[in-house]
Amino acid sequence: MYLNPYSNTHFFSFFGILLQRLLAFCSGQLPFAELASDEVQILVLIGVALSSALVGSFLVLRKMTMLANALSHTILLGIVVVYLLFHELFHLRAFFIASLVTGILTTFLTEFLTKVIRLQEDASIGLVFTSLFATGILLINLFFPNTHIGIELVMGNVDALQKNDLLLVYTTLGMNVLAFTLFFKEFKLTTFDRALSSSLGLSPTLYNYFLMVLTSATAISAFRSVGVFMVLAFFVVPVLIARLFTHTLSTLIYLSMGIGGLSALVGVALSRHIFTIFQVGLSTGGIVVCTLLLFYLIAIPFALKRRVATSALYRAVK
Repeated sequence: MYLNPYSNTHFFSFFGILLQRLLAFCSGQLPFAELASDEVQILVLIGVALSSALVGSFLVLRKMTMLANALSHTILLGIVVVYLLFHELFHLRAFFIASLVTGILTTFLTEFLTKVIRLQEDASIGLVFTSLFATGILLINLFFPNTHIGIELVMGNVDALQKNDLLLVYTTLGMNVLAFTLFFKEFKLTTFDRALSSSLGLSPTLYNYFLMVLTSATAISAFRSVGVFMVLAFFVVPVLIARLFTHTLSTLIYLSMGIGGLSALVGVALSRHIFTIFQVGLSTGGIVVCTLLLFYLIAIPFALKRRVATSALYRAVK
């Protein structure tokens, strides 16, 4: 029987073993098939963190985080409907069908209520996500009365991750990288100067739809690891931390990706440490999100100190 090399390890010894096995993997001495469950968790969570940072940077800058929050709820309806239609073929393709349909539908209904019905944007978002989320719950109760998916939807199930889950996560990451590489200038322009982008023939609304499709696909890829609800923290918190230290878009994106990836490493190590010391199996996804929030609290005093020093230097030069 294959033993997990991270069994009974503490926080710092976890990183020592991880470094040794990483070197062995890079040198070809450790086959991919022999990756431990903790390493699969790290790879999946890092992939989710990188995807979320890419998408989240533009969500925060375009003030669309509430729409992303709505989508994290309404995506339940997409999952249920696609499962009902394609339950015998429910795999990677069906996941992306759910994400595309839900992202477009949520954005369309919100835009329709805001621009045609003339509701306030926050009211439109609230109406759309509560209605679609409630519909999803009703469909679950109607067709799957004995299914209990509430906890997994909220926190994911990192312990159930397998190596084939990497395909969905890194396919989504590759899609996000390709999308933002090809359309970086368009996203940047429609984010910072909507009037200029419209005059140049670029539709901010069209790129809002595009961004929400990417957001929903990223949320789907996070379903097994952190759940479609807690993925909102991956979209928002790393970007908020990065914004404390930079106002440059490219730096913001890279810093957000680094913060998200670091939280994944620390979160898995903490989860293993807690299980070793206290024999308590806490949600690894929940620990990672709490780690992100802790990073934010730690970053605040450093950011304030930096701003005070910058202000003092500016007054001295002036």
